[in-house]
Amino acid sequence: MRSLRFEIMNTNILSDPGLAPSGSRKIEWVRSHMPILEILEKRITEQKPFEGLRVTMSIHLEAKTARTALLLKAGGAEVHATGCNPLSTQDDVAAALALQGVRVYARHGVSMSEYHEHLLAALSCKPHIIIDDGGDLTEILCDERPDLAEFLIGGSEETTTGVMRLRARAKKGIPFPMFCVNDTRMKYLFDNRYGTGQSVWDGIMRTTNLTVASKTVVVAGYGWCGKGVAMRAKGLGANVIVCEVDPVRAAEAAMDGFGVMPMEDAARLGDIFITLTGCRDVITMRHISHMKRGAMLANAGHFDVEIDVAGMRAGAKRVWTVRNNIEAFDFGSGDPVYLLAQGRLVNLASGDGHPSEIMDISFALQVLTAEYMARHRSDLENRLYDVPAGIDEEVARLKLLTMGCAIDSLTPEQEAYIRGMNRTLSELYML
Repeated sequence: MRSLRFEIMNTNILSDPGLAPSGSRKIEWVRSHMPILEILEKRITEQKPFEGLRVTMSIHLEAKTARTALLLKAGGAEVHATGCNPLSTQDDVAAALALQGVRVYARHGVSMSEYHEHLLAALSCKPHIIIDDGGDLTEILCDERPDLAEFLIGGSEETTTGVMRLRARAKKGIPFPMFCVNDTRMKYLFDNRYGTGQSVWDGIMRTTNLTVASKTVVVAGYGWCGKGVAMRAKGLGANVIVCEVDPVRAAEAAMDGFGVMPMEDAARLGDIFITLTGCRDVITMRHISHMKRGAMLANAGHFDVEIDVAGMRAGAKRVWTVRNNIEAFDFGSGDPVYLLAQGRLVNLASGDGHPSEIMDISFALQVLTAEYMARHRSDLENRLYDVPAGIDEEVARLKLLTMGCAIDSLTPEQEAYIRGMNRTLSELYML
């Protein structure tokens, strides 16, 4: 690669610009299925809240992300986009996005060093706002290249894993404002539950072309993502086992009708294993050694550390590709265990990610949070922020509007009653 500075000033980093027509069709398809962003676009295009600002995005670079990048651009931003996973970039979408005036630094299937270079390329514009997915942009700006945060107003984090990293970092102090978009109700109740629940099974079924009904599915982690995957597995006719370390979540899984046991025991029973914990070493060689012939392993956590892929490669007598995105591992018995998508995010490395209508919600939150940062830049402190409740509720009302639904409103007497109990609507929601 030529010098990074030259690449940024003169060209995008793409696999094949000629793929743009295919990517443009994908973007237009999702555009017609993301009505919340369509509503926001009318106001944002007119008001241009991002005029003069540089926005860097590190999100899975596929059609829904591209549609969001173009909305930010329509709002006046100079947008720089890269992926957040070496296997989730769709090269045709990246080419189409670059053709429409967004600076793009991403190719599918790059090495980790190339992926890192792409992150640096996207940041070297010295952005005013970052939109992060998993925390890699934030890590670079905090630890490696703080000089690139010279003009940073703030940023937002999309994922559970990214927020976990932010909270760990914030204990020592964070050098710029960051908004935890993942923690909004309209994000985790929908994206994490319904989005992950559907897209994980889309990826698995597309990759394997096998039946789910009658199989035993082991779901590691019963957060909102795990709840969604377990719920969909049950709907597809699977027997579901949940593995947890949190006793409350484990009790919840049991009350939801699922088997609950340690991975050590579940390893002997499962046909399909899915990790969604945000932690490492959830499935190790100790567990894999007990698995039955033909067991399939898939990860839906952000990083490829939940399944011990390195241990699998080191311990296998033979590894071979049996189908696109499926590797077989023979550990000496002649009965292979299968790994999907190299242990990376199965719903993106083997699929198209969450449905458009789900990402319509999540990206509306991102756009409105970015707008909030742009409008309130002088008031922000260097710390973690929750997304303002008004943004969460605005997206909820827009979602209801696009679905043709309506809700009741509190009467003045009801509002007075709630105030008298010193309760908020959010607290009442928890009842």
